[in-house]
Amino acid sequence: MANFMFATGIENSIPTINQGRTRIDQMELCHHYDRWREDFDLVEEMGIQYLRFGPPLHRAYLGPDRYDWEFADRALNDLRARDITPIVDLCHFGVPDWIGNFQNPDFPELFARYAAAFAERYHWIQLYTPVNEMFICATFSAQYGWWNEQLSGDCHFVTALKHIVKANVLAMEAILKRRPDAIFIQSESSEYFHADSPAAIGPAEVMNAKRFLSLDLNYGRRVDSEMYEYLMDCGMSREEYHFFLGRKLKQHCILGTDYYWTNEHRVHADGSTRASGEVFGYSEITRQYYGRYGLPVMHTETNLHQGPNGDEAVNWLWKEWANVLRLRNVGIPTVGFTWYSLTDQVDWDTALREQNGTVNPLGLFDLDRKIRPVGQAFKQLIRDWRDVLPAQSVCLVVPVVPPSHAGRQDAIEQEARLAGMLKRPPAEVGDISGG
Repeated sequence: MANFMFATGIENSIPTINQGRTRIDQMELCHHYDRWREDFDLVEEMGIQYLRFGPPLHRAYLGPDRYDWEFADRALNDLRARDITPIVDLCHFGVPDWIGNFQNPDFPELFARYAAAFAERYHWIQLYTPVNEMFICATFSAQYGWWNEQLSGDCHFVTALKHIVKANVLAMEAILKRRPDAIFIQSESSEYFHADSPAAIGPAEVMNAKRFLSLDLNYGRRVDSEMYEYLMDCGMSREEYHFFLGRKLKQHCILGTDYYWTNEHRVHADGSTRASGEVFGYSEITRQYYGRYGLPVMHTETNLHQGPNGDEAVNWLWKEWANVLRLRNVGIPTVGFTWYSLTDQVDWDTALREQNGTVNPLGLFDLDRKIRPVGQAFKQLIRDWRDVLPAQSVCLVVPVVPPSHAGRQDAIEQEARLAGMLKRPPAEVGDISGG
């Protein structure tokens, strides 16, 4: 049985800007293609056993049934040899040029075929995030007009969202056919919108309903009446809506919640917003999401700039970890925590909308692969807590299997079927409260 999932990630965002002419590839900007072995050495040095990682979609998926697995083979097989468990991120904010963007209605089926081919080739991989941050991807691409299709408007947003979530659902189904004990860690942004004045209550309520749309559809949960009308008014058909209600995939999922300083928003009367900073905090907002979906939780992303004092990120790490412990102590099954990402990132201060080459000091290591203070702090945190926390697997319907145990796959699946583990509803999930 696996222990609490301390994790980091290799940032593999690939959105396009400049009307599709420019690809922003974080793995390239952060030199991972050249230094991936060194990066994996750093993961081992940290004592981290779980890594959010995936080959960039635009390089691996060359066309219908055409794939380039060279980089994936080298990297993933190296992780397997190290017995580091990958949480495979298949689509991170972008698609190959030949697909176009998220307005393409063919994207869901095409992506499912890629997921199927991936799962066939890497049969030993169990943990997946098929599409990363579905809500943010649709919002930045088709509501704000920043990435990919660079469209602005509710109907463009709904089109992108329904295609993105359908792609995620079809990919989960395709993977499960090849790996019945696969576990999907959603990695979705956890948001909250605060009304700035009485006149802003209405807009804030709409935004606080809208933030759940991606996960409602993904988990087959009926949306509220206002959001149903919103979806229908923006072009979703009843048939498309019922596609999501007919899927039964929730029992294979972990609710991955991402939280940054910018995840809470101050809403003005005219509907405009700005970052409010931390008001409720991770634990309170995650309790809202857990109350809605009732799934085991993993904190799948957080970070903060190191800052001028040098300890800002360290203090944020401590605060986020305290929030994780709070969730466990009030009885919410919480299975993992992630500092994202392993190294610094580039141009995230402008949300990848500009090519400035600005290094954002957010990583456990800088781009020279020198450890930052937050890296030292996270390494110590893992060392202190790894053997203190109860095993996370008691709260999961299906156990997590490390790469070194992948050869026992058939026996594991048979045992799970005999025990009825693959069919038990999430309501029967046990409590792993640490307090």
